[in-house]
Amino acid sequence: GVYYAPNKGATLDDYNDYIANLPIADMPTVFGFDDNAIMIKNNKETSKLLDTLLSLQPRSGGGVGKSREDVIEELALDIHKRMPDLFEIERAKVKYPVVYSESMNTVFVQELVRFNRLLSVVRTSLVELVKALKGQVVMSTELEAMGNKMFDGQVPDNWTKKSYPSLKPLAGWVTDFLERLAMFAKWMKEGSPNNYWISGFFFTQSFLTGTKQNFARKYTIPIDDIVFDFEVVPEVKKEHKEKPKDGCFIYGLFLEGARWGVEENYMLEALPKQLYSVMPTIQIK
Repeated sequence: GVYYAPNKGATLDDYNDYIANLPIADMPTVFGFDDNAIMIKNNKETSKLLDTLLSLQPRSGGGVGKSREDVIEELALDIHKRMPDLFEIERAKVKYPVVYSESMNTVFVQELVRFNRLLSVVRTSLVELVKALKGQVVMSTELEAMGNKMFDGQVPDNWTKKSYPSLKPLAGWVTDFLERLAMFAKWMKEGSPNNYWISGFFFTQSFLTGTKQNFARKYTIPIDDIVFDFEVVPEVKKEHKEKPKDGCFIYGLFLEGARWGVEENYMLEALPKQLYSVMPTIQIK
């Protein structure tokens, strides 16, 4: 490697030559990281640079093609068109009532309430933004900031205040949001899934607490005495047909700086240039 202790008996000139040939910028191996750390650092620096450039670009201008307002309006209409209707909470409460033996019913209804709150903000603000762009209502400071964020491909602040944690840009955020809504719409229609997309929940802690409660009530054990055990089960896929006897299957987790060896059944070093890897299905029991 590049970093090593010079041989015993090396002269002063040998040490000077060794030091002179060291890289000007320290390599990640000095700090115990692999080469992927350089990519992560460069990605973050590039993202910060591009965010700064976006914030400095002019907010208006002439020229041929679509105007800034036209682009924002078109984007707002497209996103609004893709948004589904709000969930019927009362119907969900009837179909999935509060029962002692199934805490997931309560978790499900609470998730619908949270997603309805966010969905309502998204739909309403998009309608107001389009009206403001057309001059039908006053362009408030919040709507102007929302339009600027959307034009830059970022999630508006008035959405993130009501949203689950996410680092995705606007396009990815909208796609992810629609996938979450689709998951709960399917749950409403067909019942709870056999394999839960854990990262699709708005408030994951409530799902984990519900899993504990189901186990505690089934075996009449105090919930405070229960500790999760985890088993990686790569053979269980997203569309698994059966639920486990106890606990639940979850998917949707990722590893950063490592990967799961399916054959080895333990963690391995990340592959070169692979910053993230998909974690197989896990059984919580």
